Amino acid sequence: MGAARVVDECSTVIRQVRGWLAQSGLVAFGLLLSAALAATPLSFEQAKTQGRQQVYFDRHTVGTFYCGCQWEWMGRSGGRVDLDSCGYQIRRQEVRAHRIEWEHVVPASNFGRARQCWQDGGRSNCKANDPVFNVMEADLHNLSPAIGEVNADRSNYRFAPIRGAAQTYGACAMQVDFQNRIAEPPDAVKGQIARIYFYMHDRYDLPMALRQQQILMSWDQQVPVSDWERERDRRIAAVMGHGNPFVSGERVWNIGYRNTADGVVSWLPEPAESQSEVSVIVRGNRNSKVYHLPQGCPSYNQISPQNVVEFASAAEAEAAGFRRAGNCR
Repeated sequence: MGAARVVDECSTVIRQVRGWLAQSGLVAFGLLLSAALAATPLSFEQAKTQGRQQVYFDRHTVGTFYCGCQWEWMGRSGGRVDLDSCGYQIRRQEVRAHRIEWEHVVPASNFGRARQCWQDGGRSNCKANDPVFNVMEADLHNLSPAIGEVNADRSNYRFAPIRGAAQTYGACAMQVDFQNRIAEPPDAVKGQIARIYFYMHDRYDLPMALRQQQILMSWDQQVPVSDWERERDRRIAAVMGHGNPFVSGERVWNIGYRNTADGVVSWLPEPAESQSEVSVIVRGNRNSKVYHLPQGCPSYNQISPQNVVEFASAAEAEAAGFRRAGNCR
């Protein structure tokens, strides 16, 4: 896809976003877009194309994500897998076994369930009506080219160690336990998977079960960041404007980790009230440009009087350029 076409598609999506905002009345639509918005993929289809052109363009001879199979690029973002190159054995789906598909390492249903659009109509509804979901779905840090059959079999199963019999794919060490709905990836990618999970849950403020945290923390420690993982992160950062801080080492996941929610700060505006009914409930600090809510923000009463700026709502504070205090619960 040429640069002009990418910009055109981005412009179309931006117009859609503005339309959604106008319809919903959002003051802050919950997305921190970088200055390089025109280059950032804003849809899954666009992400696959940019993933091929700017991230994985030279990786087709190195191998697919789980199984290390070589492939030949075809079309804008697809490919045909050379199964003999990795000793892969087809389980059931021959057509999908021969093609490249883009795997969401953290399944779309996992982050989709955190959005109201998913509750109202599933993935198709989110794609049509939620710009935040579309950016989450298009996040290149969470996408990797994989064998279609493995992508299908893994489905949205959680990652965990498998004990006992499980489906295997010849020389590919990927395992899927359909009965218990879990998948265990090859050791070589366990660390990368863990750091992708940390990134997605941190950036988009997703909850993670304690047992899942324990497993991923173990994989993160067992399989350190590889040279390719660092290069992949560098390439993706050049497209999206930010890297994965769990790859660079800027952040470390631990039990009880508090998400930064760098990618989503979605708050709806306060209900409309008459001027006589409006009461000040938000306090901002004119020096730090941080605001505090009366409940859940420990520093609400600790701002020096001369620095207090009062707002009627969180939305009003954000519109004035203030951000929510990091210690608010």
